[in-house]
Amino acid sequence: MSLLSQEVPIELGERSYRIVIGGGLLGDSLTYGALPRANAALIVSNTTVAPLYSSTLKTALAGRYSRILEVHLPDGEEHKNWQSLQLIFDVLLEHGCDRKTVLFALGGGVVGDMTGFAAASYMRGVPFVQVPTTLLSQVDSSVGGKTGINHPLGKNMIGAFYQPLQVICDLDVLATLPAREFSAGLAEVIKYGPIADMDFFDWLERFMDDLLIHDGGALAHAVRRSCEIKAAVVGQDERESGLRAILNFGHTFGHAVEAGMGYGVWLHGEGVSVGMVMAAEMSCRLGLVDSVFVKRLVALIRRAGLPIRAPILDSADNAGRYLQLMRGDKKSEAGEIRFVVINRPGEAVVMSAPDALVREVIDTCCQ
Repeated sequence: MSLLSQEVPIELGERSYRIVIGGGLLGDSLTYGALPRANAALIVSNTTVAPLYSSTLKTALAGRYSRILEVHLPDGEEHKNWQSLQLIFDVLLEHGCDRKTVLFALGGGVVGDMTGFAAASYMRGVPFVQVPTTLLSQVDSSVGGKTGINHPLGKNMIGAFYQPLQVICDLDVLATLPAREFSAGLAEVIKYGPIADMDFFDWLERFMDDLLIHDGGALAHAVRRSCEIKAAVVGQDERESGLRAILNFGHTFGHAVEAGMGYGVWLHGEGVSVGMVMAAEMSCRLGLVDSVFVKRLVALIRRAGLPIRAPILDSADNAGRYLQLMRGDKKSEAGEIRFVVINRPGEAVVMSAPDALVREVIDTCCQ
């Protein structure tokens, strides 16, 4: 394993694990040295990532597992469903895999979420490892144990909290990431500033251009700091009974965009980016932050190559359509929509808001 690699611990008692961050990790057998040996391992990837990296991972794992199986899922958020999940179970059952079989999620957030859910469900729980290959999954979805699939009526409504054995963030794999996907990941990086660390937000303003050209030092810092913030939050609130909800900054509005446009039309990070703009606008209208803060956030999101205006989902009653979708989100409670707002820069809270105010925000922020 690279001497330059860094580790961020997730402290969850007996479910604790570490996030390893660095270059050259994927193909180094030492990266996987602390994992349990087993008769079989299953690499779950997709049709885009597998041709690039599955053989490298397979070679690195060869000394630890007698059989290394693979399944390549269709690529895209629109395939994060029961049909794709069943493909994982089919391979596990066809090859007689036991409860010591280790699953490796090689891909972005969709692959990671589905592999984790499969691991949580197969034989009521088998071990799995996150090997995220997108920026978004390295800084967010691979960390914290949220797993699941989408339903036509709601995003991530079916799933489980299930922690991996390890998260392996190889920064080198980001070189093959399309520019749009990389920018989508930056949305999840940016969110950590307003909710927890304005020094990090200041740093992002200074070094956004370096991130966009994939500067190694800037990438390492951004991924590590993002993981540190998420690790601290998850360590205090694993199952999102309170504090962890602040990690959903921008997601209530963003999930409505994804569902309303059809899964896969807008990337998750693109939905989050406009969702953060809308949540910041709400925070301002509630008198919690000033317009200067909102303008700074919007400017940073724009510099990251992300959208700052939300789409119109219904020409007849756009705000009504957003409200309908948000009431179906898992973060709503008894039909009351819960929003993450910025209480002050660097601190977030969760609260509800009158429909009239929400409508004003939607009307202001939509194209």
